[in-house]
Order: sequence, then structure tokens, then C-alpha cells
Amino acid sequence: MPSTISPTKPQFDYITSGAQFPAMVAGFGAGKTEAAIHRSIIGKLKNPTTNRGFYAPTYDLIRMIAFPRFEEILTELDIPYRLYKSPLNYLEVNGMGAVFFRSMDAPHRIVGYEHADADVDELDTMKPEEAAHAWRQIVARNRQKKKDGEPNTVGVTTTPEGFRFVYQTWKKDPKPGYEIIQAPTDSNPHVPEGYVDSLKAIYPEHLLSAYLEGQFVNLTSGTVYASYDRHGCGSNETIRDGEPLYIGCDFNVTKQAATVYVQRQGGREWHAVDELVNMYDTPEMVRIINDRYPHNPIYIYPDASGGSRKTVNASLSDIALLEQAGYTVRAKKTNPAVKDRVASMNRALDQGRVKVNAEACKVTAESLEQQVYKNGEPDKSSGVDHQNDATTYPIAYEMPIMKPVANVRFAFAT
Repeated sequence: MPSTISPTKPQFDYITSGAQFPAMVAGFGAGKTEAAIHRSIIGKLKNPTTNRGFYAPTYDLIRMIAFPRFEEILTELDIPYRLYKSPLNYLEVNGMGAVFFRSMDAPHRIVGYEHADADVDELDTMKPEEAAHAWRQIVARNRQKKKDGEPNTVGVTTTPEGFRFVYQTWKKDPKPGYEIIQAPTDSNPHVPEGYVDSLKAIYPEHLLSAYLEGQFVNLTSGTVYASYDRHGCGSNETIRDGEPLYIGCDFNVTKQAATVYVQRQGGREWHAVDELVNMYDTPEMVRIINDRYPHNPIYIYPDASGGSRKTVNASLSDIALLEQAGYTVRAKKTNPAVKDRVASMNRALDQGRVKVNAEACKVTAESLEQQVYKNGEPDKSSGVDHQNDATTYPIAYEMPIMKPVANVRFAFAT
């Protein structure tokens, strides 16, 4: 077996907790997911004839993190297994039942199987109502009877995301059997040198209490784009003949929006210099762009969901229409998390990398000033969200929040 390190105290306390519903709430790099995987494997060895569940917000997290780490640990322990990936998504441990892997992005599909114990990773990153729905579904699956009569357990490991589902369930008003173990990043002595400083460099101060200390704090007070200030973030730049234009767009029927940027200072600064508002659909947006900027190369940063949706009754998707128009489309397969997109924009504003010509972009400036939080999410009821989405898609793509990785692994001595 390769050399290993001991678990941290919070990891050990979580894995060995006697509570029916323990939760490890911790900062980045504190070893939450590693603790969840070890809890799952240790529990499987302790109760070999029953099944377990392992849950994550998306299948990509299961595929990229859980699958390889489960395989690595079982191989190190010389335990025979077979891993059945999509569409079955379960791990068959030789003579020891199965571990079912499920994503929580569609809670209504958490049906058709049962287990005796489960582990849930990053539950609090989901919207509160979705997290609550997934939690109810998971607990409902957790009904396989153990031979020794021990209670069935479900453990949670997560980063705190404000006063959301995990806070309400484990901290504010916990029921019997709910135990919380909180861990700051520095509880893990094995994070790389400079890791904490790198987090401090990319996150605003008010987020660090959550992401470094593992504390529940208000992440969503005040305006969404609190770093925007007309004076400090102002610009007098305009479009020059023939220069490339970088356009963020949000797809909607009758409320389609776009924000036009130019680059300055060798690409370090992005200046919003024009806007398109309340367009009916994507074909109309294409016509306006072609009429308004006939001699400028166009780079488009759309809502990633436009790869499959259509705002007009046509055979082509919205993104396909942009590509057909000859634009260079820059979009990933999925949109980043809203909180990461907001954090990217606020950081870029703080750093002076994004500026807005408020005279040319009146709606853009007003939208950045006016959008507030509602129920922990950027408010979409006021109508300013469309322009803000268009404004922030290019920034999240070109200046993303890249979380430093501190994947510290451990195993118990045998």
C-alpha cells in the first residue's frame, strides 16, 4: 500500500460519528469529499451484505471525483470490485452488496432501489428547495434493514453556502440524530503552501468566512454586483472601426439581451461600450448585430443552454444560429454556477478589469446597480437579470473563478 497520512480531527470525528445524520461542514481543502468516500468504504466493510448510496450534485462530480477515488482505494486494499458506469452507476463489491451512485440534479429520479446507509457530498451547493427534495428522496431510499439492528445513517459533507438547507437542518433547529462537525481549511495541515493565500486572492472578504472557516454567514446580502460603482468602474471608450467585439448574450423570447465589450490595455481591461435590449429572438439579434457592426469581427459568449434551446420556431438551436451567422462562439457545455459567475464579475470589477460606459450602456449600468438577492438567489422578478446575465457571461468565461485544488488523501492503518 502506498504511504498514507492520518485523517484530520474533523475528518476522523465525522467518519466515526455515532449520529444517524452527521454533517461535516468545512472550508475548501478541508478534506470533505475524501472523508465522505472513506466513510462510505469503511461502512461497506462493516456492513458487507447491505447496500450504500453515494450522492453528488451532478453526474460529472461522480464521474470525475468519486469513481476514480473509490477504485483507487479498493485497489489499494486489494478488494475485488466491478464498477458499472453510466447508465447503471453502481459499484459491486465482491460478496458485499453494492454502492449506488446518483446525482441530485433530478431528485424525482432518486427511486427504484434501496440502501442501508448513504453519503451525500456538497448538498448545500444546491438551491434550498432542491436540496430539501433530494434529502427527502435519499432518506426514503435509506430503508434496507441491517442485521445488527443498527440505525440506518446518511452523512453529509459540504461547503456552507449561507443560511440555506444545511444551516436550517443541522445548525438552526436540528432534530435528534443530527450532528454537525465544522472544519476550517487550516484544520488540514497538508494543504499545499500558499493555498490559503490563493483563496484570499480570488474571493471577496465576506466569502472567506464560509470558504476558509467553514462558517455559516450571509453570502447574499445587499446588491448582487456590490463591486460596481459608476465612477470607479466608468469608461469613455467607444467602438473603433474594424476592432473585434466581444458580445455576451442571454436568450429569451421578447426579452433577449446583449452587452458589447471592447478590449483595452492588451486585453487586460474589458469595456462595455454598447448594449442590445428587449430583442424578440435570436434572428432579430443577429440582424441588429450585422446592421450595427458590419465591419467588426464578432465573438459571442452566449448562455450555454442555447445549444439545445430555441427562441424561435426553427430547426436550429440558438447557438447554431449564431454560428451560422459567422460569429465565433465561445461557450462551454454548461453554464458556471451562478455564485461563481457573480464572484467572477465582482472580482473583475474590484480589480479594474471591467468598466462600463454608462452613457452608452444605460440599461447595463442600471441593472448592475439594481439587482438584489431574493431567497438567497439573484432576484429575477425585477427584469434586470437578463442584461446582467448577458454582461457577465463573457467575464465568467474569460476570467473564471478557478478554485485551487488541495486534494489530500488518507487511509486508516490496517
